[in-house]
Amino acid sequence: MPASALMNVMVAAVRKAGRSLARDFGEVEQLQVSVKGPANFVSAADHRAEDILYNELSRARHGYGFLMEERGAVEGPDKSHRWIVDPLDGTTNFLHGIPHFAISVGLEREGEMVAGVIYNPASNDLFTAEKGKGSFVNDRRLRVANRRSLTDCVVVTGIPHRGRPGHKRFLAECGAVMAETSGVRRYGAAALDLAWVAAGRFDAYWEHAIQPWDMAAGLLMVREAGGIVSDLEGRQEMFGTGGIIAGNAAIQKQLLALLQSGR
Repeated sequence: MPASALMNVMVAAVRKAGRSLARDFGEVEQLQVSVKGPANFVSAADHRAEDILYNELSRARHGYGFLMEERGAVEGPDKSHRWIVDPLDGTTNFLHGIPHFAISVGLEREGEMVAGVIYNPASNDLFTAEKGKGSFVNDRRLRVANRRSLTDCVVVTGIPHRGRPGHKRFLAECGAVMAETSGVRRYGAAALDLAWVAAGRFDAYWEHAIQPWDMAAGLLMVREAGGIVSDLEGRQEMFGTGGIIAGNAAIQKQLLALLQSGR
């Protein structure tokens, strides 16, 4: 299927920003790094990539608003469209030379996610999704895994950073999930966690206290691959609560019930 004009715009923007990140990743020891909170790093690479994305997307779709990790909310005259952008998801991986990080760009129209791109410049994996058109990686169609029992599943999650609340809750949840599944993984990049659920590499994903830019593109990707996404109360309030759980219909429901039963 030929890419839409919208997808061409998004892919061009993330590939240009990806070239910048790839150069910085090759010289990661020389990057200037600051700390914006406990175990929450920001590098010059973040800012360069975000500048590229902002400029490219603004030029292609003049007037759209933005919600960006570094800039925050940027209002535009077009109130019906908003880009939701993470220029570098997996910053800690990036700064430690671990090639598992991504650029995430989602487009929201009238409050609904309609397009998403997640790109890992280190592996050149390009994940794309448009509402009603499916999810793809490097032009190959994606489907969520079809396992029906948690005992057969590998589940991915995120661990609260040092200095943030939720460690006790995480340990309880992780213990419950470990006892009922084939394994739990923690890879350190929420956007890629969701993309890999869409690809069937992971069976499910859950995490607390993440930001809209961490999940915006990925939640659409899972849905377009045939999966289910909700917050940790089973509602569609992911951006508001910061909680998310994703998987195929059967596994998402089982994992949600397991997490809720342990509270």
